[in-house]
Amino acid sequence: MSLSSPASRPLAGNPAALPWLIIAAGSVVALLTFGPRSAMGFFQLPLLQETGWDRTTFGLAMAIQNLCWGLGQPVFGAIADRFGTWRVLLLAGVLYASGLALMSVGEAPVTLYIGGGVLVGLGVGAGSFGIVLSAFARNVAPERRSFAFGIGTAAGSAGMFLFAPLSQALISAYGWSDSLLVLAALMLLVPIVAIPLRGNAGSGSQKQAVYKQSIAEALKEAFGHKSYLLLVSGFFVCGYQVAFITAHFPAYIRDIGIDARYAVMALALIGFFNIIGSLSAGIIGQRYSKPYFLSLIYIGRSIAVSAFLLLPQTPTSVIVFAIVMGLLWLSTVPPTNGLVAIMFGTGHLGLLGGIVFLSHQVGSFLGVWMGGYLYDHFGSYDPVWWIGVGLGLFAALVHWPIEERAVARPVAA
Repeated sequence: MSLSSPASRPLAGNPAALPWLIIAAGSVVALLTFGPRSAMGFFQLPLLQETGWDRTTFGLAMAIQNLCWGLGQPVFGAIADRFGTWRVLLLAGVLYASGLALMSVGEAPVTLYIGGGVLVGLGVGAGSFGIVLSAFARNVAPERRSFAFGIGTAAGSAGMFLFAPLSQALISAYGWSDSLLVLAALMLLVPIVAIPLRGNAGSGSQKQAVYKQSIAEALKEAFGHKSYLLLVSGFFVCGYQVAFITAHFPAYIRDIGIDARYAVMALALIGFFNIIGSLSAGIIGQRYSKPYFLSLIYIGRSIAVSAFLLLPQTPTSVIVFAIVMGLLWLSTVPPTNGLVAIMFGTGHLGLLGGIVFLSHQVGSFLGVWMGGYLYDHFGSYDPVWWIGVGLGLFAALVHWPIEERAVARPVAA
């Protein structure tokens, strides 16, 4: 089997041909929306220490957040496809800011569940990769699309890199509650930055290539396509793995007796090397088989986690693990979104990409919730780590047979 991608071709044309204003605006939006939710783990211990809640309570709130993110993604994607990306991003900023502000109250678990769970989850769902990358796809030619997806994903990674030390510094200086209010204020910048992203599925340079379908027809076609179903099932694993680490890694570092500053360093390094990994994934996915590349990413994650657990755990091993996981962290996003665009085009990309991401967020729900529940039950995070290793091997198997080609459609008369 050839590893070359059927959809690949040389990156022809001048880079200036890319819609840089749209890419820049979408990248800043991705940075802002991905940043705070990736730093939630730093709020866990100070919040629980002040409120007296257990880790299951925090884990459930973050699990609700991930589930609402996933449930909202296809809905917001469909709205953006029809009514325009900017309107959805306006809603994203309002929901996100409201959720962080309510989470800062900390009076009862319900404020954490509704604020940090439901509202932040819906805010991220309305402003995350699926919405931004769909806007890129409508304005970027297919032969450069994977590269553009890599840029947008790398920007989200930069959010993780920047907000990890920023959040920890804010918590140290002002406490966890006031820090959440600062982050809430930053989310109100999203609608302003997003002004260039005003189009819908009927606009953009690729509008002439849109295949006309109703939502029902698009869903019927997608759920009858074997490769799409495999992609949906495999992306579940990505959510499980990254959400567990995001929410519980700072606490895990403390549990194994390593200084808390290494947790900050680790998440910042994941974010930094995630930038490199995401950009590289965009380039690799343009030139080589996306399904095979995804399989190798999941195998790499399972090897990295196994080595981290089995070898002596030291500050050095934490740093090495963070670097390796950073390279593999969101490198799944450009090829996954690229496959959806290749299979079905851009007409309902927000909706169909959102459904794939819903699977990711179901995995995130389980990874975050099980992290708290199994820790409280067994006193250790080890069972959750090893489940993630097994799921990584499963994901490698289901991505391998995916066919990287457009779905067969009747020729227009």
